[in-house]
Formats: sequence, C-alpha cells, structure tokens
Amino acid sequence: MKEITAVIQPIRLGPVRDALSSAGVHGMTVTDARGFGSQGGSKDTYRGIEYRVEYVPKTRIDVVVPDDLAETAIEAIIGAARTGSVGDGKIFVREVAEVYRIRTSERDEIALS
Repeated sequence: MKEITAVIQPIRLGPVRDALSSAGVHGMTVTDARGFGSQGGSKDTYRGIEYRVEYVPKTRIDVVVPDDLAETAIEAIIGAARTGSVGDGKIFVREVAEVYRIRTSERDEIALS
C-alpha cells in the first residue's frame, strides 16, 4: 500500500477530489496548510502598501491506496491540480506497512474500502 500526500493550491481541491473519486479512491483526509517552496512566498499590496506574504495558503490531501492504484491516483492528482504556474504543489509517496479499521478491526487493503 502507498500513502500519497499532495500539497496543492486550495482552488484545485474540488477538481482533485473529483479526479480521485473517478480513479477509484474512496476516502481522503484534507487539511488546510501554509508554506512556501521555490517561489519563497509572495508579494501583495494592501491600500497601496506592498508587503510580503511569507507563507502561501495550500491544501494538503492524504490518501492511502493499494499499490496497483497508486500510479492512477498520482496521475489523477497531477491532471487535476496542474495549472502550469509556479506553486502548483508537490506529491509525496510513502510505503504503508499496515492499515486498521478501528470499528471492525479489519486490516490492510480490506480496511481501505
């Protein structure tokens, strides 16, 4: 199993959610986040005064999928989150050793459905 963490622009959450659902991903965790990457934040203007925004608003999505669904899920995220602009985000993929459903004690891939 794989855990896929995507950090995306907040405006792209709806399309990414729809793309993952169409790809067969049945659940996700969504978290509001702030951060910066290569762009190092941004500049904004308020009432004629320019100021620097150190941390840019982002959305973090975490999903755990069976190995055979990982590449499809990654492609779905990339396709739905890409705008072609700096700050589109990143995807991180990690191995997952075990998953348990608390309610039933089911484990591993059965617990994902």
